[in-house]
Amino acid sequence: MTILVAQVPTTNGSRYLQQLCKHWSHKFAVDFTPERGTVTMPFGPLQMIAHAETLEVRLDLAGADMADRAKEVVSAHLDRFAFREAPLTFDWREE
Repeated sequence: MTILVAQVPTTNGSRYLQQLCKHWSHKFAVDFTPERGTVTMPFGPLQMIAHAETLEVRLDLAGADMADRAKEVVSAHLDRFAFREAPLTFDWREE
């Protein structure tokens, strides 16, 4: 299992988290509050936590071979909702 985490600088983390969860709720299993969200993606669960200055994004991937595609999907979708401040900065690191 590969775990990737990024701290994305934004004061709108809660808004983006909720928009992304609502967007994907028609396609994937989703559970969210204004502070936390989980989306069951094909490559593994995506978890988000909204902090005052950042949006914490966590990917629990079934395999390392999925890392590039998973990061691309998540960052592209978040950038779409954050169009006013996009592109967002993702400092991906492996845990």
